[in-house]
Amino acid sequence: MRTGLIVRKIGMSSLFNESGERCPVTLLKVEDCQVVAHKTEEKNGYSALVIGAVNIDSHKVTKPMKQFFVKVLIEPKAKLKEFRVSLESFIEIGTSLEADHFTVGQYVDVTGDTIGKGFAGSMKRHNFRGLEASHGVSISHRSHGSTGGRQDPGKVFKNKKMAGQMGGVQATVQSLKVIAVNKKRGIIMLKGNVPGSKNSCVYIKDAIKKS
Repeated sequence: MRTGLIVRKIGMSSLFNESGERCPVTLLKVEDCQVVAHKTEEKNGYSALVIGAVNIDSHKVTKPMKQFFVKVLIEPKAKLKEFRVSLESFIEIGTSLEADHFTVGQYVDVTGDTIGKGFAGSMKRHNFRGLEASHGVSISHRSHGSTGGRQDPGKVFKNKKMAGQMGGVQATVQSLKVIAVNKKRGIIMLKGNVPGSKNSCVYIKDAIKKS
């Protein structure tokens, strides 16, 4: 089990293969990604690496974190993330991780925060079809309809699909194929889309369901 990377989502584009078929791709940029700490079985009860990315000014971090980065001789990082790793996959603190950490053709899982849509109705949030346009329906065309029974069960069940906050939650897209890697520019191209808005940070690691 290897460590993952913290990357920035640049946006989306398209590539065309030799047969002329269009392939949508997402561009991810690796910026100042380094190993900043170890988590060991003896001390923490599990094996993991703490990865940091995107250098920031020292006055933008708290005093304890500033002392921590000074101790390990690493520039302060804006983003930190733990990745579980096996014992043979430990990397020295301070090691820089580049875009070629992943290879063309392999599959990865990407985790990020979805774009927040605010309070949304049931049609937009859950793809309900809505009620009839006529036949007695009045002022309720986009409502979700009945939410439960009458005396029995006499309540609305938990997790009922209703209007509410849409987006702004953590989501993972699994088994995305790596289309291209540009080590010089620190760019990773993945087939398909990943959660998160443009310029947001996402986490990428080896796929767990597809080798």
